[in-house]
Amino acid sequence: MKRILIVEDDISIAEIQRDFLEIEGYNITIVTDGLEGYKTAKAEKFDLILLDLMLPNMNGIDICRGIRGEVDVPIIMVTAKGDETDKIRGLGLGADDYIAKPFSPTELVARVKANLAQYERLKSKMGDGVGGDKRANQLNAGSVSINLSTHRVHVHGEEVDLKNKEYELLVFMAQNPDMVFSKEHLYERIWGMDSFGDLKTVAVHISRLREKIEKDPQNPAHIETVWGAGYRFKI
Repeated sequence: MKRILIVEDDISIAEIQRDFLEIEGYNITIVTDGLEGYKTAKAEKFDLILLDLMLPNMNGIDICRGIRGEVDVPIIMVTAKGDETDKIRGLGLGADDYIAKPFSPTELVARVKANLAQYERLKSKMGDGVGGDKRANQLNAGSVSINLSTHRVHVHGEEVDLKNKEYELLVFMAQNPDMVFSKEHLYERIWGMDSFGDLKTVAVHISRLREKIEKDPQNPAHIETVWGAGYRFKI
């Protein structure tokens, strides 16, 4: 049974989240204090974290920043509708996705299922590569080298730290060079949903990826913007 941690100070919202997720068979833990949520996320094993931004004693941004290096599971930020700055900050700190209040239970369940499924597929791909042909598990794209077995990425020989969705975006685009992908296509392919979600999520992850693999992120050599169409990876 998958375990989900809900860090939400509004107990009525947390209980609604819990009820609908328990119907789907998930085991739910609710924490209403930010600092306690931070400690719980680090001390216990969860498969996904639903993290509100506005919390007592420690906000969601600081929690995400503090746990992301140690907790390798999907994090979905819960934000106020229209609060673009916090959405971008959360995604930039390693959150995989976000959902804006008020949201429908159907959307919540869809986001949780999609993020868990994508995470499982990524881990499965990593496991499949262990012990195989090292050359077959190595993807070289210009200055970028990707080890598909170990999930490690090097740029000009230096290792860079990519979050889960950043890594998935890079691998997908590098495996399909010169092809133009719209934000909608990338969202559906990487996040696993075609009807929910804000396409700013894609733009923020592309921006973060450029900062990590491009010598000059403002004039990218690899991830090009094709105006009016989407993005293209150049080797």
